[in-house]
Amino acid sequence: MFNTTLVYQYIKHIFNAKTRHGVHSPFVYRLVDEVIYDFKDKAEYLEIEKLRTKLLNDERFISIIDLGAGSHVNNQKQKQVKTIAKNALKPKKLAQLLHRLAKEFQPKNIIELGTCLGVTTSYFKAAVPQSNVITMEGCPQTAAVANENFNQLSLNKINLVVGNFDEQLPKVLKTQGFLDFIFIDGNHRKDATLNYFNWCLPKIHEKSVMIFDDIYWSEGMKEAWEQIKKHPQVTVTIDLFWIGLVFFKKDQVKEDFRIRF
Repeated sequence: MFNTTLVYQYIKHIFNAKTRHGVHSPFVYRLVDEVIYDFKDKAEYLEIEKLRTKLLNDERFISIIDLGAGSHVNNQKQKQVKTIAKNALKPKKLAQLLHRLAKEFQPKNIIELGTCLGVTTSYFKAAVPQSNVITMEGCPQTAAVANENFNQLSLNKINLVVGNFDEQLPKVLKTQGFLDFIFIDGNHRKDATLNYFNWCLPKIHEKSVMIFDDIYWSEGMKEAWEQIKKHPQVTVTIDLFWIGLVFFKKDQVKEDFRIRF
């Protein structure tokens, strides 16, 4: 299904967004210049992109359990792995940005909501091999394929949690101290997104980074993003249209940036 809301919001974003040259915050300028706009190929990308190619040709059918807001593209119960890879995996440009962000901030722990086939998880683990990565997936058969991929890439110490995020995230948070790096890529409903944000807040610290995927996916997600930006603990946000970055740095003036990516 053609998402007219997304297209309209993208055009609006392009007209209003800035490049690094329109940014006056030293922290944000450096992040945009050295991390977000670093489009050079890196050796650690190669094996993960080979995996992506393999998944795009994987003709196996698996049963899908969708506990979130569903798919704009194909919401059948049986799907081929290659169809999931085509429609649900983060594009190379965005997945590699997430890798660079993790590498920049060197988190001790990474929590990801929405494993899918494990490509983004693999990029996170490759960025910070010593990190404790917890990734959560609602669909058991999708999670099983992701686990195969972690083994293929010899990525160790990834804790793959299968189940409903509403049930599993509170359990995971109880096992954690402070949260360093959180990537929210699941459910895509306003109330659920705000719940995940609020549940994480008690364990956020000044150097924590939260990343929200698909912030313009629907009117509900757009409303959730606006509420998150206004939260008093949030000091800096960077809107890249496809994802939103949230920071809690106390030495920063509260400011919201829209950046072309």
